[in-house]
Amino acid sequence: MYKAAVIGDSASVSGFAALGLSVFRETEPEAVTKLISRLAANDFAVIYITEPAAAHVKDTINKYRSCKLPSIVLIPAIEGNTGEGMNALHEAVEKAVGSDILN
Repeated sequence: MYKAAVIGDSASVSGFAALGLSVFRETEPEAVTKLISRLAANDFAVIYITEPAAAHVKDTINKYRSCKLPSIVLIPAIEGNTGEGMNALHEAVEKAVGSDILN
């Protein structure tokens, strides 16, 4: 059975535990990179990561963009939205459909 995880600062991700997601309170780039690799190898189909945590591990995230699983989804942190998550969503939709139908 596939699992879902969320990675980011404690204030932004703690509430996701109530939804049944595995919560990882991590923001250090090297640790986040290792964590993503570990989760990908252990049946995690979806990994939500806060935009600030993702900003420092773009190469790792891009490595998994061409893989079937896991799907890595950027979410806003408690401090607010940087727009990176929406940009990634627009790119994914355009790649899948052939045009940006979200605009």
